Amino acid sequence: MQLSTRLSTQLTAATEGVHLTYCTNIHAGESWAEISASLDQTIPSIKAALALPAATPFGIGLRLSAQAAFSLIEPATLQAFQAQLARLGAYVFTINAFPYGPFHGVSVKENVYLPDWRAPERLDYSETCARILAQLLPPGVAGSISTVPGAFKLSAQDGQAGSSASVSAIVRNLLDAVVMLARLEQSSGKCITLALEPEPCCFLETVQETCDFFRQHLWADAAVAQVAQACNSSLPDAADLIRRHLGVCYDVCHAAVEFEDPQASVQSLLDCGIGIAKIQLSCALRIASMQAALLPALQRFDDGVYLHQTVVRQNDGSLLRFVDLPQALAAFVAGGARGEWRIHCHVPIFWQADELADAKPGASVLDSTLPDLRAVLQMLRQRSVSPHLEVETYTWDVLPAHLKTESKAAAISRELAFILRELQA
Repeated sequence: MQLSTRLSTQLTAATEGVHLTYCTNIHAGESWAEISASLDQTIPSIKAALALPAATPFGIGLRLSAQAAFSLIEPATLQAFQAQLARLGAYVFTINAFPYGPFHGVSVKENVYLPDWRAPERLDYSETCARILAQLLPPGVAGSISTVPGAFKLSAQDGQAGSSASVSAIVRNLLDAVVMLARLEQSSGKCITLALEPEPCCFLETVQETCDFFRQHLWADAAVAQVAQACNSSLPDAADLIRRHLGVCYDVCHAAVEFEDPQASVQSLLDCGIGIAKIQLSCALRIASMQAALLPALQRFDDGVYLHQTVVRQNDGSLLRFVDLPQALAAFVAGGARGEWRIHCHVPIFWQADELADAKPGASVLDSTLPDLRAVLQMLRQRSVSPHLEVETYTWDVLPAHLKTESKAAAISRELAFILRELQA
């Protein structure tokens, strides 16, 4: 079978029920007009690069800012978008509703989590995205919406470790989201899952924290009773609704930064009973053994736009966490943070360390967590884990020049082709 034929089969995923896409948060633009224009500019080029026939349905992972979502929900705008999708031969099955506000061209940092799940604005925005997705989903296709993992850990604590007020607010709003999604499915026939995305330095940071939160709070008797009352349903039905409409978005980059075993962590979520609504296929920056000679190369990734949480596995095996890369760099210069570094910076998944021009034989180099991604892809070859797969390399615009020597559309196509080859290896 020729590659183009395999690509066509896998991208439509009709036989497997699995949909593959890339996340449009790689494109700058907060208004709906900008987002729409980026799709017209990019989707035809990607399909051409992948040798896909124009009529082949191409899935899109749509990132919507709050500004764009509140524009797109307008009937005339949504109808125009549906016509655009038909023209492009594309469809939407997942929405990235993580960044509420600006995501490119300004210092984003920890503001990317605001408003978080303690705030009603987060719920309103998520509901708008869900109502849009319900009108875009093809028949028989379930939807997913990736979202903030509760809150940024420091702001969620409000100066107090494990603030009960913060936890209560997060749980209350997430359960309200379940009720909203249950009613939306009843009225539209479209099932949509809100997928919390664990991330370093966030309220939900590790798989263990995620499992504990679901067990102790979202699946607690009080939570089930709240949903049962709101939905006028039995307790067993309410418990099913929570599991149906609340799940996880497993970002391979995030788990790798936390030094979580990729296959074991995915299996832990499944064993816990948490649905993995979406897997984001991504690689983090990695240094096997941090050395002073790598400081200049590593500093090129300190872009001042995104938060680059850094975790160091020290020589004694303990983990040392830094909220951002400059703090880790300062600690190393001061004589600490020795060991393996993993940095929350999404690098192209096809990038290899041997492409670094100044690497010396035997020396530690800037590398990526590609082995973790390959381990997840190996698992996906063997069994069904999640219905939605999304390549997410949103840092393209701020990456060092040697990592972006081709057009954005070409890089996206190359990443999708890489994933497809790995899935069929």
